[in-house]
Amino acid sequence: MSKRDYYEVLGLSKGAGKDEIKKAYRKLALKYHPDKNPDDKDAEAKFKEAAEAYEILGNDEKRAKYDQFGHQAFGAGSGFGGGAGGGMSMDDIFSQFGDIFGGAFGGGFGGGGGGARRRARGSNLRIKVKLTLEEIAEGCTKKVKVNKLVEAEGATYGTCNTCGGSGQVNRVMNTILGQMQTATTCPACHGTGKTLNNKPKDADANGLKRKEEVISIDIPAGVEEGMQLSLNGKGNAAPMGGIPGDLLVVIEEQEHPYLKRDGNNLHYDCYISFIDAALGGHAEVPLVKSKARIKIEAGTQSGKLLRLRGKGLPDLNGYGRGDLIVNMNVWTPQQLNETEKATLESLKESENFIPKPGTKDKGFFQRVKEMFG
Repeated sequence: MSKRDYYEVLGLSKGAGKDEIKKAYRKLALKYHPDKNPDDKDAEAKFKEAAEAYEILGNDEKRAKYDQFGHQAFGAGSGFGGGAGGGMSMDDIFSQFGDIFGGAFGGGFGGGGGGARRRARGSNLRIKVKLTLEEIAEGCTKKVKVNKLVEAEGATYGTCNTCGGSGQVNRVMNTILGQMQTATTCPACHGTGKTLNNKPKDADANGLKRKEEVISIDIPAGVEEGMQLSLNGKGNAAPMGGIPGDLLVVIEEQEHPYLKRDGNNLHYDCYISFIDAALGGHAEVPLVKSKARIKIEAGTQSGKLLRLRGKGLPDLNGYGRGDLIVNMNVWTPQQLNETEKATLESLKESENFIPKPGTKDKGFFQRVKEMFG
């Protein structure tokens, strides 16, 4: 089932500002909050959907990628999390977006006694993955080794003695107006409400250790150089059993020996002999995974462009494929034997071998403009 457009989810236009996005999300999240809709699976789904939309549109970098590539920028349907509704639990949503609700639901976003306690979040990891043109054209699965923080085996957690598990400590101050009570984040557990009870030998003070892990990454067809894909929860683990960070995958394209990429189109410089250019013939051009045979019209001039429709790369959002643009180049021989020289000398005075007055190459970009209108 395809995902709804994030702007549609929040009831906004693409030109909406950050304040409008935040306001629209708060309105929906309050409407479908679990505390107001207990045991309502439909409301829970809409609550998660709104959080997913806000996670993307409320972040300038993610929003820019979404506006350009749509859901595919975050691997929709191909294993990438990207959105709160996809790979995050309700606790994850409460932890990330609690500040938006202020005093709603008893002062704690999450209701049900959530209070001020918060779950720690692990840091994100960023890696680069090199892809060949063939892998980009078909999509692929890459297995990479990542050195990351994980929870040490045997680590156990208990309730913080300082705050009693609430994540905050209350202080009473005497003022001229009377006693005032304030609540601050617990300095012992940093608001998590937990402490490390059993620390394994190979663990740090948070019960974490470094470990190399093999992660499988499903990469959709049509990705581009510099694109960043996100795998929810595949980054560093968080202290006290909190929310793990994300693994950010940056795409690098390996240069192809013959084909040059321009968006979804590919370009190829085809060199033909002077004889084939004059008399016509056929030539073989490379495709991403095979070859194609093209016809050379008699009288072909150097710089002529041929377009092979649908022989380029697939669009990331599924809108067809690009084309292969073949730039014809007539090869001038540099070394001739006596017989070849004599043959060409005999044709030197023929009017068919003399350029017409005013003949001029329009230039590559002009030819491309004429070709595509």
